[in-house]
Amino acid sequence: MSCYPKIYDVVKLIPYGKVATYGQVAELAGLIGKPRVVGYALYRVVSVDAEIPWHRVINAKGEVSRSSLRDGNDDLQQTLLESEGVVFVNRKLNLKQYRWQPTFTQIDQLFDQLSAQLSD
Repeated sequence: MSCYPKIYDVVKLIPYGKVATYGQVAELAGLIGKPRVVGYALYRVVSVDAEIPWHRVINAKGEVSRSSLRDGNDDLQQTLLESEGVVFVNRKLNLKQYRWQPTFTQIDQLFDQLSAQLSD
């Protein structure tokens, strides 16, 4: 079974105007130490119409991870975040201000979902 659905479930929980890092999403999806897997998963859903708010996941430096393979979506990601009120200064945002801190209830729900998926 692919780990991508777990990643997408976590990303869907990130609230409007907040961000999470690739590493944070990986940990919450049970993929500790595998932030690149999160990047690969989100690369597949880069679309303004996607139900997965891919644009809310950034690197641990508080920056949009830039790649020549994204065909301009780096700028789109920053634009979408700015439209949610996230402020960038020199292409960097303040993680202390904008980083999503899930509640214990949200974390418990994630672990329940992961346990259910593993038992299937």
